[in-house]
Amino acid sequence: MSVAADRKGAEMPSRDPGIWMWAEACEMLDQAERLHRTLYRPARVASRERVWEPPVDIFETDRELWIVVALPGVAPEATTVTVEEGILVVTGVRSLPEAARGAVLHRLEIPRGRFERRIELPPGTYGVSGRHLADGCLAIRLEKIG
Repeated sequence: MSVAADRKGAEMPSRDPGIWMWAEACEMLDQAERLHRTLYRPARVASRERVWEPPVDIFETDRELWIVVALPGVAPEATTVTVEEGILVVTGVRSLPEAARGAVLHRLEIPRGRFERRIELPPGTYGVSGRHLADGCLAIRLEKIG
């Protein structure tokens, strides 16, 4: 990139719009890549099998917890939800869509394969009282017991 130096030695961006627009576009691509790595990172599971962790949102009311897990393209029957000693465990598999079989792949950015997400729950006792998959997200309702 072409830069000019001011009197104190600091670098100033070029006045050429093509150069600074290119620099801004590159910065935006870097930010998108960092966000992608943050959201879809390999899980920290003691397993030889490669797994990934889907991102989650957690909401709490007086009577329940709602956990929303981003699972684009995952069928409900491909997921398992359990509560183990204060930890919600969501596991499953995201397969390639049928249309992709035998196709030329140009890009694969959405993780596929086995996933596992372990979510530490707030203190208390919980039971899974409902779950549904809509708009690419698995919504899990945990009822507070006691």
